Amino acid sequence: MFNFRLWLLAAFLPVCFGAGLAHAQIDPTKRELIQLGYNQPLQGHAPIAGYAFYYYNQPGFLRTNLTLRLAVAPVYVDSELGIANTIGPYTDLGFGLAGGGFADSYSEIRQGKYLREESFTGNGGQVSASIYHRFNPDQRIPLAGIFRTEVAFADYERDDTTAPTFVLPRDQTSFNIRTGFRWGGKEPLLAPDVGLELSVWYEGKFRPNAGAYGFSDDRRVESASHLFWARALFAYTLPERKDNFMFSVTAGTSIEADRFSAYRIGGNLPLASEFPLSIPGYFYQELSASRFVLLNGTYYMPLDAHKRWELTAVASTAAIDYLTGLQQPGHWNSGAGGGITYHASSQAWRIFLGYGYGFDAIRTGGRGAHSIGFLVQFDLERTKGPFYDPGANNSWSRGLDRILHSFN
Repeated sequence: MFNFRLWLLAAFLPVCFGAGLAHAQIDPTKRELIQLGYNQPLQGHAPIAGYAFYYYNQPGFLRTNLTLRLAVAPVYVDSELGIANTIGPYTDLGFGLAGGGFADSYSEIRQGKYLREESFTGNGGQVSASIYHRFNPDQRIPLAGIFRTEVAFADYERDDTTAPTFVLPRDQTSFNIRTGFRWGGKEPLLAPDVGLELSVWYEGKFRPNAGAYGFSDDRRVESASHLFWARALFAYTLPERKDNFMFSVTAGTSIEADRFSAYRIGGNLPLASEFPLSIPGYFYQELSASRFVLLNGTYYMPLDAHKRWELTAVASTAAIDYLTGLQQPGHWNSGAGGGITYHASSQAWRIFLGYGYGFDAIRTGGRGAHSIGFLVQFDLERTKGPFYDPGANNSWSRGLDRILHSFN
């Protein structure tokens, strides 16, 4: 019973502290957020999928040129200290430290089945150093570049249900590089008032201790994996009606990807990483892709005069080339869902209760899968002054001006 309780607690960690949580530039805004999310499938067995973390970002930490970013979950911490104008007037440095339990765990999901006998626990940590540069300091929408080096360590161990004949991968020390360019950006919120982003990225993972593992060495950790992806995103709030919507297109490809570096797609946990790959109704990270194109859309429509209750709709569709060994029939996967959102008039907190249906998810008896879930956000800074106020003018030109102004 003790092992089960510990695993249940830690199930909220691997979701929100993957490699994607690292940010593309030092955040200049003070933030104090509590985020919770959970998905529960109604068919089949799947790993518990959820996140629960406290996010803190403090510009002017100890000195005016220092920014502390901190994300804390029950047994895992991710932190970075940013130092402004270190190399030049528009070039910053960041030094990161992260570590704890369960964040490198792996769950094998193949053709809609969660294979616990091929799944295992991973614990570890990482240190990183980053360079952030702004290319257009005189323009409202920032164009930022990043170069990050990282050393990560993962220690793997068996779960109670891992098959005795399943050989675990060797403990790994990984040397990682990420570089990219981002024009604009999106706040780390469930429903940002405005957002505009175009970004392109490369990440390389290099593992000196690569090799085969599994049943009779039927799978392997690659010595070098290369990922390339891009995202376009737009979010906006209608000034009069207060309808809020967000659309995004994300596409990625890879060279020599393995189970630890493939794109994991599925579920509806929008703050699980910096680049969430969501499809409602599916298990979280159900699909493993070597290449993909994913379209996501979310719409919040107010239902009452005070605009606190909202009808929420979400939809996603993806074309996927599967990772070798995790293929399944059909390259298209789509899902949709909806629910009810309630938020305080100050936007200090927001709660979403919803349902999702995965049209192409493989389950016993055919295609189609149902899930339910919730998302909760507490913005502890929101009551001190909103990031953006749509105001009363419903002109689209004024709205565009506010989008531009929001990046100041």
